[in-house]
Amino acid sequence: MIRSGGPASLSRASLRYVSSTSARTTSNLPNASTIRKQAPRFIRPQIRAPLALVPHKSFSTSLQRYATTPFDKIDKIDKKHEEVVEHEKIEPHPEEVSVTSSVHQVFGEKGVEEAEKDEDMLAGVKADINTIKATFALDEVPREALIIGMAGVLPYLATSLSTVYLAFDINHASETGSGFLFSPHVAEQILHIIEPLQVGYGAVILSFLGAIHWGLEWAKYGGVHGYPRYAYGVVAPAVAWPTILLPIEYALISQFCAFTFLYFADARAVVRGWAPQWYSTYRFVLTFIVGASIVASLIGRGQIADQINKLPSPADRVKALRDMQLGAMETEEREKRARIAAEDEEGEDDEEED
Repeated sequence: MIRSGGPASLSRASLRYVSSTSARTTSNLPNASTIRKQAPRFIRPQIRAPLALVPHKSFSTSLQRYATTPFDKIDKIDKKHEEVVEHEKIEPHPEEVSVTSSVHQVFGEKGVEEAEKDEDMLAGVKADINTIKATFALDEVPREALIIGMAGVLPYLATSLSTVYLAFDINHASETGSGFLFSPHVAEQILHIIEPLQVGYGAVILSFLGAIHWGLEWAKYGGVHGYPRYAYGVVAPAVAWPTILLPIEYALISQFCAFTFLYFADARAVVRGWAPQWYSTYRFVLTFIVGASIVASLIGRGQIADQINKLPSPADRVKALRDMQLGAMETEEREKRARIAAEDEEGEDDEEED
């Protein structure tokens, strides 16, 4: 029998001799066909070691090794332990018999009681809270950028909270006859001053966010990309500044969409390597504050839409100015024609006297 790790050189005659010997030995065994069929069930993987120099391990060789190997080497039996178990008396325990004692455990180990695990009903909520904490931690954001950025959104947040309070004061005055701090007329005048400030400041923020990409391009952060990155700084102010000509509700909604779109553009720039990795998280926090402020302003404005006079938008002022200019030109034209007509009448009177 050839073992693995044997001599490295064997002749073809030796291989033919081994194969013929294996075939003769196997054919002389009793019930050889039955052994061939059931041999794989009893042969362990560690016993069926591969032949090192035989290109194809024949079934007859493996069968010969199985037939010539004593069974005590394959599966050793502890006879002493068997004798001890044989003389032990089986004691009945009826109290341990139950409906599930003879049932095989499918999802657990048989005969071992698994302790019930207490399910945390708030596990999902805790995971969401941890995610929010990790998002708003801003550990990677430079301290200077974080302080200045938060300070930059404070005016926007202040105008929004002021709008909400003035709306509450106007509603309270309509129900009780007087407000807490301001009269309805004064609150309305202050509201008409705050609303244009919020829209104008939002346009400034959007323009600044677009200009950041110009600075990154000049600093060659992530390489030089030319017009694609310069487009951020062009599109942002082009969308932001026309909103100051819209009515307050449409202006705030337009700026909300612009802030959201610009955030996704900045996040895409981070993925491309055009901006630092912390910039997307930083922008998310700032956009979240600004977006919440816009929503609060819209809600407060909607509560008093039927109780205050509509503030004329810049477009309305431009239209009124144009109408005023047209009216002045028409008046001037009528006066000019009247003067010419008066002069003509005087000339005709002089000719008649002559």
